[in-house]
Order: sequence, then structure tokens, then C-alpha cells
Amino acid sequence: MANALQEQLLKAGLTSKQKVRDVKTQKRRNRKANVDDGSSDFIQQIAEQKKAQAEKDKALNEERFAQAQEKGQVRSLITEVKKLAVSLPTDADVKFNYTLENKIFSVYLNDRLQQQLLKGQLGIVRLDDSSYLVPHKLAERVNLLVPQWCGYLWSQEDNAPAVEEDDPYADYVIPDDLMW
Repeated sequence: MANALQEQLLKAGLTSKQKVRDVKTQKRRNRKANVDDGSSDFIQQIAEQKKAQAEKDKALNEERFAQAQEKGQVRSLITEVKKLAVSLPTDADVKFNYTLENKIFSVYLNDRLQQQLLKGQLGIVRLDDSSYLVPHKLAERVNLLVPQWCGYLWSQEDNAPAVEEDDPYADYVIPDDLMW
């Protein structure tokens, strides 16, 4: 089984027995050439390989530790989101749209919850195909640890009016209650 390829090549006539023997001889010579001959170059090469492997193993262990710690934080974050989530009203009449990973999602809210979202008191977190209204501080933590879950998070930079010097529409006021 070990030499099945060699046997197939011999049967097909693509190689000869002499070439197979030459290849085996060359492999044996190459293995013997890598044996410790006591030279300082060989010892130095082995030491560098061991050092590189140790650094690689250390980096891998640190990465695994960080992932495990993050998983624990993510689990606690999920439970905290579900625990502190504000319940969505059943008689909501305002449709609030937000984007997450280039998809548009909608949540139906009442006026009070909409104002809290727009003032930055609440944020929207989406996980397990559900949207949760959570306090702003928790939404910020979710945005830091798992940004792909944070659907809507109010920030001062988003609401700062952009002032352009040559704006032709500067005289026209945009209403605050404009919904898209």
C-alpha cells in the first residue's frame, strides 16, 4: 500500500525500476544529511526552530485564552441583554427602521420609546433574530464586544449638524420628526 503509486507508474510504463531505486537512495541520503553532525550551524538552526515554535505556541495559547474569556463575556452579555430589555408595546403605531449589516430591520414603538431612542437613552440590539430595546450603556458595551449585534446606537457625532459653507439648502429647515 505504501508504494501503490510507484507500482502504478511502473505498470503504466512511466518509470523504470532503476529510477525507483534512485529515488529511494536519494531519500535515504537526504535523511542522513539532516542527522546531527555536531556542527554549530545545525545546532543553531535547531535552536531557532524551537524558539520560533515556542513563540508560535505562546501566541496561539494567548489567542485561545482571549477567545475563551470573550465567550464568557459574550454569554453574560446575552443574558444581560435579555434581562434588561425593555418590552416592546403591543399597541405600537410608529415604525422605527434601523440598518444592521446592510439589512433594514423594523421595530414598532410608541412615541415615548421613540423619543428615548432618539435622545440616546435606549439602543437596539439584535440577536437570535429578535430585536431588543436596551439601556444605552448596555448597547455601548455590546457595540464594543460584538459590533455586529448593535442595530441602533445614538451618538453625538451622528446628530451633530454638518455645516457646509456653500450649502444651497442652508435656509431650509429639516423637520425633527422626519422618518425614513
